[in-house]
Amino acid sequence: MSFAQWARVVSRDTNRSLAGARLFVPPDSPAASDVKSQAQQWGMILVSDRAAADFVFDASDEEDGLSLLAMNGAQAIDHARKRMPVVRRLLADLARTGRLAGVRFAISIVLEPKTAVFLEELAAAGAIVGIYCDGESTDPRVIEELRKRGIEVAAQVEWSARRRRDEALKLLDDIRPDILIDDGASFARLLMSQRPELAKNLIGVAEETTSGVRAFEAMDRDRALTFPVIAVNNSALKTNFDNAHGTGETCVTTMLEILGAEAFENSSVAVVGYGPVGAGFARRIRAVGAHVTVCDTDPVASLRAVFDGFATADLSEVAPHVDMVISATGVRHTVPLSTLQQMRSGALVGVIGGISNEVGLDEIPGFARTESPLSQINIPQGPTLRLLSDGDGVNYTAGNGNPIDVMDLSFGVQTMAIGYLLEHRGKLENHLLQLDADADRHIASVALEARGCSTSTAHAQVYDWRLSRFEDEMTSEHEGEERA
Repeated sequence: MSFAQWARVVSRDTNRSLAGARLFVPPDSPAASDVKSQAQQWGMILVSDRAAADFVFDASDEEDGLSLLAMNGAQAIDHARKRMPVVRRLLADLARTGRLAGVRFAISIVLEPKTAVFLEELAAAGAIVGIYCDGESTDPRVIEELRKRGIEVAAQVEWSARRRRDEALKLLDDIRPDILIDDGASFARLLMSQRPELAKNLIGVAEETTSGVRAFEAMDRDRALTFPVIAVNNSALKTNFDNAHGTGETCVTTMLEILGAEAFENSSVAVVGYGPVGAGFARRIRAVGAHVTVCDTDPVASLRAVFDGFATADLSEVAPHVDMVISATGVRHTVPLSTLQQMRSGALVGVIGGISNEVGLDEIPGFARTESPLSQINIPQGPTLRLLSDGDGVNYTAGNGNPIDVMDLSFGVQTMAIGYLLEHRGKLENHLLQLDADADRHIASVALEARGCSTSTAHAQVYDWRLSRFEDEMTSEHEGEERA
């Protein structure tokens, strides 16, 4: 079994992040040095003691473990709950303040077992909770299980676009939310345009995505916000873990599941966008054999890619030649019809992370969703291409979503945002706001404690800004003269 095959199986069967995990590679394992090199590029920590490892690489393992996809809804939620100590601890702390009792939450995020744990913990603390989710971003097992447990869920794969909007509005009418937890600012914009009377009563919004933060930044510039918004996505505990490690890793393992374990070996791939998601993805596919070119409109991001060892180019230059074009921007029409027309027949196009029409599928007359992880699409006046997950984010539509331990941190940030909105209820300005660094440090401390780790305090000192190098050197020189 190659490292790529092994990573695919581990992701499928455990839904844990490989980044930060301890790996033991037996010395007699085939190509042990190559495996170690690949594992390090994925962010794994190599250990020499099998007993100290989170994972053991065994090239002879069979690919027949209990997949998470084989579990029923209750089993999948329970599997996630046991592996989410951070959000459970933080929500328990918040519940003890009594601030959650009776607070009404309308939520629009990807619905999977990890999300279900977050919703149930909120409800257990006395909150009233309802969730809307696009059907393709939803685990059907979780829908049914949450409904059994009394949580309102609006999600169905078969709904038309109009039905989706109507059901989202019905949920907002039913819940009459105090707080929105949003993905892409979609719920907030729907509320503002269609239910302005409900928007007036919001305590605030917690936004978890890059695309959503961009939308709220634009609203803030236009002075259109009538409520405070916490940019959850901008937390270091979200961007540096969920985006770079979670999405950057699981999009690779999901694509390996769809395309085959050696899909990236000697393949040429254009990664469009070198933010945390694109960078995490690019590093990992390079580790399993891909030849990567980064395409980013930001010269700073492009230079960072060069210093990370990647070629960079304009997308129009490489699109006709590469095997895959993968968009990682969260920006509509990143890959427009004109680019699709340039690509060669049989090439692959897909989205990691993603928003609607990040690949310009709406420019193709008669385009119809297949609900398939891999389909063919005929481009007008262009080639026949392979399309991943109908142009949606591949890891949450065709895979298990982000790893449990990564989402534990992200929901931890959501919890801190909720706590901040409730603690400062009625006192916050109607702007896009950031959590301070103390919130990140608190979440990280809880996460370290749950892992039996800690930070160093041996040399902690109070910083004295008045002391410059000159005074420091003069003091040292004076003390040396006295000793002489």
